[in-house]
Amino acid sequence: MNILVLNGSPKGEYSITLQTMRFLELLYPEHTFEVLHVGQKIRSLEKDFSETKTAIAKADVLLFSYPVYTFIAPYQLHRFIELMKEHHIDVTGKIATQITTSKHFYDVTAHRYVQDNCQEMGMKYIRGLSADMEDLPTEKGQAEAKKFWEHFLWCVEKGIYEPCYLKNTVPAHKPVTTLIPATFSTMGDSADTCATTPATKKDGDVVIVADTTSENAQLNAMIARFQNKLGVKSRIVNIQDYPFKGGCIGCFNCAVDGTCIYQDGFDSFLRDNIQKADAIIYAFSIQDHCMGSRFKMYDDRQFCNGHRTVTMGMPVGYLISGNYSEEQNLQMILEGRAQVGGNILTGIATDEFAPDETIDAMVASLEYALEHKNTQPQNFYGVGGMKIFRDLIYQMQGMMKADYKFFKKHDQFDFPQKKKGTIIGMYFVGAMLANKSLKSKIGNQMNEGMIAPYKKVLDDIRNRK
Repeated sequence: MNILVLNGSPKGEYSITLQTMRFLELLYPEHTFEVLHVGQKIRSLEKDFSETKTAIAKADVLLFSYPVYTFIAPYQLHRFIELMKEHHIDVTGKIATQITTSKHFYDVTAHRYVQDNCQEMGMKYIRGLSADMEDLPTEKGQAEAKKFWEHFLWCVEKGIYEPCYLKNTVPAHKPVTTLIPATFSTMGDSADTCATTPATKKDGDVVIVADTTSENAQLNAMIARFQNKLGVKSRIVNIQDYPFKGGCIGCFNCAVDGTCIYQDGFDSFLRDNIQKADAIIYAFSIQDHCMGSRFKMYDDRQFCNGHRTVTMGMPVGYLISGNYSEEQNLQMILEGRAQVGGNILTGIATDEFAPDETIDAMVASLEYALEHKNTQPQNFYGVGGMKIFRDLIYQMQGMMKADYKFFKKHDQFDFPQKKKGTIIGMYFVGAMLANKSLKSKIGNQMNEGMIAPYKKVLDDIRNRK
């Protein structure tokens, strides 16, 4: 087969992920592997897509190869998928799969993003390989890569592909009552933002990070209603206007002190103009089953904060134009973002059904969160994600110095081996359970003992009354 490897890493040949593909290329010389460094050359591809179009036409298989960046693929690969659609590249019936490397932090959402877009374009998708960054140098990692490829070849031979559950429906927007039109900032070189709410609003600072243009009337109407219903002062930062010099290139220049290698001021702007707000509302239209490449560039560039949850406790919300109810992967991403960040998710308002009511409900929830700071325990998305970060930062503390200091300051190195009292206690419990005669004598005392601390809480309340 002619296999076209779409390398979405901005590092090109220096991509760790690409080395797994090179490994397979050496083991299976009967297949032809051609590599396009689409992540590294995205700017030139925006100007001329002709050679890429020819290479895609010749390919039997499109193999997406990339590192996982902030829940999904890097901005550069997002933009490449947009270009495929903008140029109406016909890939109907071609076979697609993917290889990623990461520390398994939301690799599932990255894979689903690529799968959804491949299937939307009419490709036959086969489940990909999600490898750890350190897998390939190990025997286990090499064996898993070979097993993945053998299974891939078997699926091709047998014609077995992943089912497609996409509905591919056109968004049916419901009208929004705007009240007063929204205005947007012209950020230019100074990156100023424009406050759009009257002086009668309560003091506060709710920043709306929007990805919109003057032509996006529906999303602009949603933003306008939100601002005018909100009883707190708000302002808009339109990332379409920010002078980004490029997407994150994974260089780790920011690992020590948080300074980005790009000289466009975004690291300072993010910290001073967005993260110091009282709350953040994100506003975008669904594009390619996600937030769109511009929003992804903004997201990736936030890596200047490393893995530090610098906005934990801050309320966040979303204004989304599009069929959000059909985008299960996007739903997981947005909840995961809030959970890992330790944010209060005040709502996700869409324009699918009753936008006025959902926007007004989110306004009420946001105002409540600003007043009461109703933080909640993290669920699986947050706990699982932070455990991956905890172990990664502890292991790489020599390089990720800013992350390590932050995690240590906030007691985020909560390793289970530190809970020595609990571990010793469980040895005693285990010994009692292993002794049948002792277990029968104890009877229900163990259950009583387990709930004793909880009963004490209730008894304390009763005594105070």
